[in-house]
Amino acid sequence: MFTSIEHFLQAWEFEANATQNMLNVLTDESLVQEVSPQDRTLGRIAWHIVLTIHEMMGRAGLVFEAPSDDTKVPITAAEITEGYRQASQAFIAALQKQWTDETLQEEVNMYGEIWKKGFVLTVLIQHQVHHRGQMTVLMRQAGLRVPGVFGPAREEWSAMGITKLPIV
Repeated sequence: MFTSIEHFLQAWEFEANATQNMLNVLTDESLVQEVSPQDRTLGRIAWHIVLTIHEMMGRAGLVFEAPSDDTKVPITAAEITEGYRQASQAFIAALQKQWTDETLQEEVNMYGEIWKKGFVLTVLIQHQVHHRGQMTVLMRQAGLRVPGVFGPAREEWSAMGITKLPIV
């Protein structure tokens, strides 16, 4: 759980950049990639990440402009990418203006449970990480190059001339 706005902002900068880098790789054609007709498409997962910034943080009391839950999934990758950039920037500006380190100890009702606001910030990051993992599978199935996040991706290892991945 985050107990400092500054510590959250440091983590968010890394995570938001990682998410933005993944979104930047998407193509309009790739947005329909799916595991099965019962599951979200790549575009829907990406847009879900965008919408959750406002949905979750609004539920926790932050007020800012960003795409809301009732916004349809865009048909272009550029709209999703721009939606994320805008939502992330608006969220950070609101957080810095409306919350303090003390605010992070306040409790809010989140999905029927009581969470501290500092925990809401933690879950927001974990939520993105979870869905980025789903996106990587669909991105590979769609033939896209997956950017590394917590280290090089397969393609990045190859670009470094490493054909056998290190065993960790």
